[in-house]
Amino acid sequence: MNEKDAIEPHGGTLVDRIADRERAADLKRRAPELPRLSLHVRELADLEMIANGALSPLEGFMTSADYQRVVDEGRLANGVPWTIPVTLSASRDEAARLRPGQEVALFARAPEGGRLHAVVEVAEIFTPDKQREAQSVYRTVETQHPGVAQLGELGEVYLGGKIWLVERRPSPFPGHHNDPKATRAWFRERGWQRIAAFQTRNPIHRAHEYLTKCALEIADGLLIHPLVGYTKEDDIPAEVRMRCYETLMEHYYPKDRVKLSTLPAAMRYAGPKEAIFHAIMRRNYGCTHFIVGRDHAGVGKYYGTYDAQREFDKYRPEEMGISPLRFEHSFYCRRCGAMASQKSCPHADGDRVILSGTKVRELLRAGQEPPPEFSRPEVAKILIDAMRA
Repeated sequence: MNEKDAIEPHGGTLVDRIADRERAADLKRRAPELPRLSLHVRELADLEMIANGALSPLEGFMTSADYQRVVDEGRLANGVPWTIPVTLSASRDEAARLRPGQEVALFARAPEGGRLHAVVEVAEIFTPDKQREAQSVYRTVETQHPGVAQLGELGEVYLGGKIWLVERRPSPFPGHHNDPKATRAWFRERGWQRIAAFQTRNPIHRAHEYLTKCALEIADGLLIHPLVGYTKEDDIPAEVRMRCYETLMEHYYPKDRVKLSTLPAAMRYAGPKEAIFHAIMRRNYGCTHFIVGRDHAGVGKYYGTYDAQREFDKYRPEEMGISPLRFEHSFYCRRCGAMASQKSCPHADGDRVILSGTKVRELLRAGQEPPPEFSRPEVAKILIDAMRA
């Protein structure tokens, strides 16, 4: 057993803003007397990620100094790399009733029952430039972009300040839910010093399997870390994806070298900026390497195929800490008789099994399995059954 973590958290300290029993009881007792805000689904996810340390070194929602430097330079106010604002919003009317120094109770919106989840100690109230934020983070102000559309759903005013999480939302996948402290302990117990993380919001097909197994060749272990928070309506539901992951883990991965664990974050679809954001989170979960493939966290045609990989070149390796594993688009080549990529396969597109997401969905809706070179039959069956349900 190795008593030392393979990598220190981003910023040097793993944050813990989950209130202990005594503090939680006090906050619950005083909550009815406090001003209250109902959180957007993105804010609710960010709240948990701050509290459990996944967004270390953040201890709460950003004040203007952090927010402005993130938007302008991709760094926190203290210079630590950071690419996406983590903010708490309010309407102008709500903000007009609040003052710095106040505590504000944070509730879930319906249909989650309006439960108290946290209290924020308001340090600052400021008005953001959302157009500038959208252009910086998403490279567009078009509302067809899901991240820009979501930004428009948030209130016009931002509140910055530290939080205390009072009540956690129940995990939809409790058997696979692990906070950063837990994954770090799990890696320590196994003596892993090189841990590769794989971010996914889609089913794992053969190309993804190939990337993760390439990573396993150079790492002690692999964290398959699917995002199970907010995703677009046309993305495959998390419960369906989890069945796919579990099936692959059962039949196609070495059980002693792979960990399946959920990430309760919300997608931003911010492409290159979100690739950095995702890498930072995986560093906090204890990973030393991060798989970055084609169009990471992309949507539509807003980002270049390998823009996310190039985003890492804007930061020094020692300040990022976690190392990107950059992979080309992969596929099955009939002439090679194996999975390959542009780097390793000399053959033409006609020899390669490459299917678009649209084509795959068409096959699945028709009850037809994609070619076995594209998708494991067990995964295809789960997806076909889900399409028919």
